[in-house]
Amino acid sequence: MTRQEATTRVQAVFRDIFDNETMTIQDDMSARDVEDWDSLTHVNLVAAIEKEFKIRFALAEIQTLKNVGEMIDLVVRKVPA
Repeated sequence: MTRQEATTRVQAVFRDIFDNETMTIQDDMSARDVEDWDSLTHVNLVAAIEKEFKIRFALAEIQTLKNVGEMIDLVVRKVPA
């Protein structure tokens, strides 16, 4: 999977979770940049990304993520080729 394909699919998940069809994600975006991104939303977001890509994140992996770009990079690494 290319990074662009992963980004497109992750963006669709963000739009669904935040109920915002015009939301555009950026690599440097983090929870502090999105008004409704709280801890519960974060859990829902991670679960939805896992479901979308049929992958599982380890807690340690999630805790080290600093922004959306790092999340996308992790997805690309975890999705089988």
